[in-house]
Amino acid sequence: MSNQQAYSFFQSVEKSFDKASKFTTWEKGLLEQIKACNSIYSMRFPVKMDDGRIEVIEAYRVQHSQHKSPCKGGIRFSDEVNQDEVMALASLMTYKCAIVNVPFGGGKGGIKINPKKYSVYELEKITRRYTSELVKKNFIGPGIDVPAPDYGTGEREMAWIVDTYASLKPGDIDAAGCVTGKPITQGGVRGRKEATGLGVFFGIREVCNMPEVMQKLGLTVGVEGKTVVVQGLGNVGYHSAKFFRENGSIVICISEHDGAVYNENGLNEEELFQHKKATGSILHFPGSTNLAKSSDALELACDILIPAALENVINGSNADKIKAKIIGEAANGPLTPEADEVMAAKGILVVPDMYLNAGGVTVSYFEWLKNLSHVRYGRMEKRFTENMNTHILSQIETLTDRKVSDAERKFILHGPEEVDLVHSGLEETMITATREIMDIWHKNPSIPDMRTAAYVCAINKVGTSYNELGIFP
Repeated sequence: MSNQQAYSFFQSVEKSFDKASKFTTWEKGLLEQIKACNSIYSMRFPVKMDDGRIEVIEAYRVQHSQHKSPCKGGIRFSDEVNQDEVMALASLMTYKCAIVNVPFGGGKGGIKINPKKYSVYELEKITRRYTSELVKKNFIGPGIDVPAPDYGTGEREMAWIVDTYASLKPGDIDAAGCVTGKPITQGGVRGRKEATGLGVFFGIREVCNMPEVMQKLGLTVGVEGKTVVVQGLGNVGYHSAKFFRENGSIVICISEHDGAVYNENGLNEEELFQHKKATGSILHFPGSTNLAKSSDALELACDILIPAALENVINGSNADKIKAKIIGEAANGPLTPEADEVMAAKGILVVPDMYLNAGGVTVSYFEWLKNLSHVRYGRMEKRFTENMNTHILSQIETLTDRKVSDAERKFILHGPEEVDLVHSGLEETMITATREIMDIWHKNPSIPDMRTAAYVCAINKVGTSYNELGIFP
């Protein structure tokens, strides 16, 4: 593991940025501005615990870029939180939003705690105090900076944040837009939970639908029949596995921190999840073989490998053992810069995290728009579409004197629900972003890998924004 110590996470992001900036024509000063973190808020605040003692909590919020407003990025609760990590994740958010054409600057937040060690009441006090600190410094708001869930946080924490913000900003009609990933009842959007995993699927499916790319990798076009290994059975890993399986891929292995399970005929992620719930581990899943080490799963022969858990899991020490043809980075930063170079040399296609896991922020964008418009998606057009489709279908049946089956009738008459529109918007976003990146790479074959092409895409978009803003006095 020695190689992965060579760079901090933020330095790894900067290294990738520098590698890509050589393929752009922006002047050095502008590139330095794009790369820099604009604002870093490091805070310490006291919270009284259930047993009466006072604990000083360490927390951060980083706004990487304001080329578009508001800034956008999750808040993680983790023992591992530090300023370097939050800066790196904030910068990735800038590039991610640019690539998928979501009009936000990058931001990120973190509280250095292990949420498992605190009661619900203690977590609520910490979250609300953190929110009030952000409000004091104008580091949160629907037009300023919009957080979201990340490791260790979810709908519950987002509900606490929006409630605290609204109580400190009475009369702000758009207060619900100060944070995304909220419960549906508090202004959340349907489709948010599965968004990242579904985005991973849409992105890789689009790559697999490109004949020239598949030919280079020696694979057939499409995701049907392809073998998939997923690392991590959290929200992203679970949904990635689900959508690949439902679309004809064979998920042969799923790993967690305590080991991995393998079945060459395919695994069902829901059954495995229920097994884990019942036994506390994915191991000894009926019909599967245990792999002793979680890392063994990464080295299996497969068509598609999805690391959906931790950073730096593929690094200088194990990169040469990877046998997958395509790696889809569902997690943030699962490959180190050294691993990238090994993959490029081996001809393995790495579909980079910075756009592939943008499903979460894309659907967050839809939620933010919903909050600002104060109307649910589908409310205006659902019945109109159903009535129109009913009329068209009855006319066709009358003219042809034939009836369609009940299943077909149901499908044709179905007007869009909110979740249908959200999934459709996400599909469009991921397909467009994949094609833009591949187009840049295709036009400049000297770009070494897809990650560099993605950075070039992001740098060009952010650079154009800065240039058009005319912000340089």
